[in-house]
Amino acid sequence: MSGAAGAVAGAAGAAEERGRAGGIVSATIARSVGDVVADATRAFAAAGFSQPRRGALRLWGAVAGTTSGEAWRRRAEQPAPDLRARYARAVARRLDGVPFAYAAGTAAFRTLELKVDERVLIPRPETEGLVERVLAWARARGRWGVAADIGTGSGCVALSLACEGAFTKIIASDISTDALALARENYARVAPRTPVEFRAGDLLWALRGAVVDAIVANPPYLTDAEWEAAEPDVRAFEPRAALVSGADGLRHTEALLRMARPLLVPGGLLALEVDCCRASAGAALAGVLGWTAVRVEEDLFGRPRYLLATKEIA
Repeated sequence: MSGAAGAVAGAAGAAEERGRAGGIVSATIARSVGDVVADATRAFAAAGFSQPRRGALRLWGAVAGTTSGEAWRRRAEQPAPDLRARYARAVARRLDGVPFAYAAGTAAFRTLELKVDERVLIPRPETEGLVERVLAWARARGRWGVAADIGTGSGCVALSLACEGAFTKIIASDISTDALALARENYARVAPRTPVEFRAGDLLWALRGAVVDAIVANPPYLTDAEWEAAEPDVRAFEPRAALVSGADGLRHTEALLRMARPLLVPGGLLALEVDCCRASAGAALAGVLGWTAVRVEEDLFGRPRYLLATKEIA
């Protein structure tokens, strides 16, 4: 931990004011939201952060469970000591280079606010589009049935499908028991009406012979070389096993394409998020493996991102 970050963390737990130069003071000292955010702004500016005030306000909103705008509107209020302490810890983690979502402890995904930490990937906006494709397919089909989310991580896909769709059940699986533990925490946090069954296992082995209407996955799809070239905070904090898929980045995608058809009802959907650079290769691979109804759709940035394949109806 850096000296500046250590001072912030120490301030959070002190019984009396323990400042640092331009830094955060103890949660036991009466301070307003504006005061605390101003301290964080100065700390971020000193550390060379881009848009330090915006970052400080956004982090307060995430820790407090509100928005940056609401935090500013209520800047004259004095927040509870435990909230100030949590914010000081989050500021310290950001100063140590921890990604925003991990420092805040939460991430927004579609309609949900989910707990995240280093056990799982931080949910990305592109994956929200994967959920949208599955929901649109089920609505157009006029029948929902059971959907399986493979490699659920934080549970963002499974819980969004459970909250926004009308499925009878969602199966959420992951090879990581740590990830499943966090996904269960988020299930309790969200409390969707649709039941979610959590299963441990690698890829589709977790389904253990079940037949489902839709299989959705955001599998690892980086190459080994792309992982080595990734941003330092990605390599330092996010789980490698959830990102890397061999030398060509297609190992997990190929396995899902090979295994999925026997587990889908006739007309069932396989929906995969893929790397935009390998979307066409993934679609070609699907054809080689016998899928006849295959298409690739673009994400919100206009990049080929979603590989959708439908099982033939005999």
